[in-house]
Amino acid sequence: MLVLIWLLAAITSLYAPWPTIAISLETSLYSQVPSVAIFKPTKGTFQLASDVRIIVDSLHGTDGSPSAYAFAETFRTDLMSLAGFRFVPPVLLSPGDSGTKDAPAIVIEIDPNLQYSLYNAKPTDEGYDFEITEYTYTIKASAPIGVWWGTRSLLQQAVSAMAADSKVVAFSTGKGTDAPGWEVRGFMLDAGRHWFDTGFLSELCIYASFFKINEMHLHSSDNLWNPDFLYGTGNEGWKELYAAFRFQPPHGSPISGLVPRLNESWTQSDFSALQETCTNHGVTIIPEIDNPGHSLIFSQWKPELMLSGSPDSLNLSYPDTIPTIKSVWEEFLPWFTSSEVSIGADEYDASLADDYISFVNEMSDYIMEQSSKSVRIWGTNEPSDTLSVSKQITIQHWDFPDADIPIQLMNEGYYVINSEQYFLYLDGKFSDGDEFPQQLSPDLIWSGAPGGTGWAPNIFSPTDASNNTQVDDPMLRGAIMALWSDWGNNATTMLEDYYQLAPSLALFAEKAWAGSGVRDTELTRSQFEAVYPVLNAAAPGQNLNRVVKPERGNTIYEYAGSYNLLRTPYTSVGPPYTLTFSVKPDATHPTQGLLFSGRDSKLWVANLTFEATGQLYALGYVLPTDAYTTVSIHATTGYTYAIIDGDEDHPYYWYTIMDIWGEYLTVGNMSFAAPSRQIGGEAFGGLVKDISLVLGV
Repeated sequence: MLVLIWLLAAITSLYAPWPTIAISLETSLYSQVPSVAIFKPTKGTFQLASDVRIIVDSLHGTDGSPSAYAFAETFRTDLMSLAGFRFVPPVLLSPGDSGTKDAPAIVIEIDPNLQYSLYNAKPTDEGYDFEITEYTYTIKASAPIGVWWGTRSLLQQAVSAMAADSKVVAFSTGKGTDAPGWEVRGFMLDAGRHWFDTGFLSELCIYASFFKINEMHLHSSDNLWNPDFLYGTGNEGWKELYAAFRFQPPHGSPISGLVPRLNESWTQSDFSALQETCTNHGVTIIPEIDNPGHSLIFSQWKPELMLSGSPDSLNLSYPDTIPTIKSVWEEFLPWFTSSEVSIGADEYDASLADDYISFVNEMSDYIMEQSSKSVRIWGTNEPSDTLSVSKQITIQHWDFPDADIPIQLMNEGYYVINSEQYFLYLDGKFSDGDEFPQQLSPDLIWSGAPGGTGWAPNIFSPTDASNNTQVDDPMLRGAIMALWSDWGNNATTMLEDYYQLAPSLALFAEKAWAGSGVRDTELTRSQFEAVYPVLNAAAPGQNLNRVVKPERGNTIYEYAGSYNLLRTPYTSVGPPYTLTFSVKPDATHPTQGLLFSGRDSKLWVANLTFEATGQLYALGYVLPTDAYTTVSIHATTGYTYAIIDGDEDHPYYWYTIMDIWGEYLTVGNMSFAAPSRQIGGEAFGGLVKDISLVLGV
């Protein structure tokens, strides 16, 4: 447990002041995200220790995939990691058991007769009951996913208990029940304009799961938008504008030309492994292939498909367009394990509404026939007097009222998911005109609805209550927040996107599960802000904060002497940190080779250039070859700068230049994880000496 206490101290030191988490164990639970619907305490405590047995009732313990037993095994691993237990007994499959004084137990049971409901009274498998006695912590649910969420609650209670008391991990005894208010509680990541590898996505999935987020929507094809490249008679710039499609077809496939950047695409094996990881943590991946708008990558592949004058849109009346799109879906539908997919279908020429509606309906029918999967589209204003979008299609609303008016859609019989941009949109690193915040606005989420109330999935308008619906509307499926990558790969590193998402996901999770003004147990803003840093620090199964336990004090490593090549035990170290070293490049090849490299970044000797996510960020400082130069790199989650030879009055910052819609350029600071795995390499011929990596700036 000491390891976890150190971890909490290391991460929560980023948040000031230190959060206070205090309750009476005989009256309540600790605050957690999302909040639990009902808990009735009794007098007593359950103490968690490393000798606890995890017992899965064998009657239904292996039913389903993942089964309750499989979830329990992941829970055991998480518990050991989170609590710092060196060993917890293997999960036991038993026909029913309970704990004793000498052998306390966590018991997991599936009872198909249990029933749970969403706010609209529709049944859900995601609910769970829990009962805590002096020696037994029992989690019951009607399906494995319910017990999985129950284990997340247990872990969060353990985290807060450890933060409150480093000596014992104790829970109040009592009974509770919990279930989400809505079925869809997800986040969207713009992977079409920014590359994300499946290792990062897997960690992000696991992190989101800790807060009971159940969907990750991957926007997997798109292009940068720059009218100077896209439009105008004779303009050929569109052929060079960045566009991407992330699913890599097998070698020799007739659609191979759709993926010109193989190094920025997911193979079937990698994507299958990602889906498996997410599924094993209760998260479903919703893949999106966006057509007929946002389709520049298709036009670059097959120019004959594009709409004349608009290469980022496809000509739906051209005979080969829809068959080509179907061939792409035919290739990749077998990859996808979800029961739903998104065909995008937003921001298409409204004057072509009939063509658009016919396309959307045809693709919905085709995908259902081919795979039994239903379809989602983004809400789009496509007025037609003769045709309408099929009501078998879920509308993901994003722009009130310009794209659609969700309450009208629901009244017309459409299922709706709330992604209203006013509340739920983020943009990587920068937002034109400050339209969107860097993280979800706490002011908007806690008090931005009409009358100063909190946001929830039933809230679309901040000012007009008549354009919002009730929490129990049967046509409202839930909500998905979104992080867009409008400025492309060079705007952010993958970890910088995590820094934006991390608090936003937790805040969103509370409201997407519990809502606002529905339950007495909903978190207050102060409760959330107190508990979130502790939970972020402890979220198991991933290390997106790139936390490393120092060798001594705050020092990760320290190497005296000179080195041309040296390996360390640490693959990457997240900010805040200070990396100090003296370097003398090779006189013959002064710009050749690496100074440092790691899992998330590299530092090249040439111009002191950082590399991350395949992008290069030069400091523009040329190292002399006739003497050692002392460099001290300081990094936070918001910036990275260097002090050269102790001149603190003249820091050098690493930054990126972003092209904003082709209208202007803007500068943004870059944050890099420390490239801590190796010193030297890639034919570096110089020497590096007096190296230290220390936490804090």
